[in-house]
Amino acid sequence: MMRILLQKEVDRLKKKIIQLSTLVEESVYKSVKSIAERDYKLAEQVIRDDAEVDQMEVEVEEDCLKVLALHQPVAVDLRFIIAVLKMNNDLERIGDLALNIAEGSKFLCSQPVVSVPFDFPAMSQKVQTMLRLSVDSLINTDEKTAQSVLEMDDEIDEIHRDMYRQVSEELQKNPKSVDCLIRLLSVSRNLERIADHTTNIAEDIIYMITGEIVRHQSALL
Repeated sequence: MMRILLQKEVDRLKKKIIQLSTLVEESVYKSVKSIAERDYKLAEQVIRDDAEVDQMEVEVEEDCLKVLALHQPVAVDLRFIIAVLKMNNDLERIGDLALNIAEGSKFLCSQPVVSVPFDFPAMSQKVQTMLRLSVDSLINTDEKTAQSVLEMDDEIDEIHRDMYRQVSEELQKNPKSVDCLIRLLSVSRNLERIADHTTNIAEDIIYMITGEIVRHQSALL
C-alpha cells in the first residue's frame, strides 16, 4: 500500500516538473522572440509570467520535501526526488534569466535599431534546442538525449566568447550605441547562462536514470 502511494506521489511530481519545464521553455521562447521582433508587449508578458514560475518552483520544492518526510524513498525513487529538487532550482533560474532578457528587450525596443554584432538567431536557437531536449529526456527518461544536451554546451560558450570580441570592434565603429551594445552583450551572457543551467538539468536526468554523477567529469579528464 505504501509503495502504491509513493508511486502516485512520484508520478505527480514528474507531471509538475514537466509543467514547470514547459512554462520556463515558453518564457525563454517569448523573451528571445521579443528581441528578434522588437516586440515590447511580448517582453512585458514574459515579465508578468515570471511570478507563475516562481510560485510553481516553491510548490515543487514543498512537494518534494513532503514526499521525503512521509515516504522515506530509497534507490530509484530517492534519486528521482533529489534530481527533481535540483532541476527545480535550475528551472527557476532559467526563468529569471528569461526575465532578464525580456527587460533588456524592453530597453532595446525604445532605442534606434542597431546591428546585432553576433549570431543571435543561431545562439538563441541552440539554447532553445538544448532546453527542449532536456525536457524531452525527462519526459521519456532518455539518457542518450540528455547526453546530447551536454555536448551542445561548448558551442554556446564559443558564440558567447566571440560576442565579446565583436562588441569591442563595434564599439570602436559606433560608440554612440554603447548602451544598446552593452544590453546585447547582456543578452548573450544570459543565453550562455541558460545553456549552463540546461546542462545542469541534463546531468541531473542522467543521474536520475543511471545513478552516475557526471557533473565536472569533463574537467577531470
